[in-house]
Amino acid sequence: MRIAVTGSIATDHLMTFPGRFADQLVADQLHTISLSFLVDELDVRRGGVGPNICYGMGQLGTAPILVGAAGNDFEEYRAWLDRHGVDTRSVRISEVKHTARFVCTTDADHNQIGSFYTGAMSEARLIELHAVAERVGGLDLVLIGADDPEAMVRHTEECRTRGIPFAADFSQQIARMDGDGIRTLMDGAAYLFNNEYEARLIESKTGWTAEEILAKVGTRVTTLGADGVRIERAGEPDIVVGTAEEKAKADPTGVGDAFRAGFLSGLSWNVGLERAAQVGCMLATLVIETVGTQEYELHRSHFMDRFTKAYGHDAAADIRGHLA
Repeated sequence: MRIAVTGSIATDHLMTFPGRFADQLVADQLHTISLSFLVDELDVRRGGVGPNICYGMGQLGTAPILVGAAGNDFEEYRAWLDRHGVDTRSVRISEVKHTARFVCTTDADHNQIGSFYTGAMSEARLIELHAVAERVGGLDLVLIGADDPEAMVRHTEECRTRGIPFAADFSQQIARMDGDGIRTLMDGAAYLFNNEYEARLIESKTGWTAEEILAKVGTRVTTLGADGVRIERAGEPDIVVGTAEEKAKADPTGVGDAFRAGFLSGLSWNVGLERAAQVGCMLATLVIETVGTQEYELHRSHFMDRFTKAYGHDAAADIRGHLA
């Protein structure tokens, strides 16, 4: 099963200031503020929803196709993804812009000052999925993740026009979208991904009830945080899958992306929705135990031991052959 993942490609530059921002601010001079902070640490992390999801799929051996836009500074990141089983040949490289990045400084009180540079991400709207499909011999599913808004619209419309099944995954872009935009990107989706808050926001902005949304999409997948995930389909009983037990809670960043990576891998293995959700929950647990969205390692025997403990021997038997 050939799955393309569209979404933002970015790096995070995270710095730590040992003092307090508040101590550097002069109340009657805020209109002419000019400050520089000497920081102790710089942590550069690979990110973006597209690569995060693809990295997890690559770890599971499902050879995802990353579709997005980056700058000519992407080569080191590309090499990392290539080494971890991701097809990066459909990434558009901008001739004039750098890869998107988030630059953030955190002080001793955990206050943050940050900036997000969209950069090359805006050129994702120039990518044609037909060219991607021709290169790989056809696409069975396209996940349309948070990205340049015009790119999300173009990819959705192209999937509908060409009859390519797609998954709608608005993620952080939902905050800036109106009801018409959400309805356009969701209608006809084979899958809709959202968390509980996003689910209510989608219903509020579109004016559609939960039942009306299920009439528009094939399968709705709602992540429930520590309570796992709920899968809904019109006329079918809900499927609820719990989370696997975590050994530590180091960093929740990227957990949702990891769930999607596991779920999509389960779909590519054709093991059914429940098993796919279990794989997603297990992978998400590995991510929450690690600082960074792509810093975890997947060792097959370790993964299977924990998966078996969480979901039982029958579930493990269904996925073992695919993971090996």
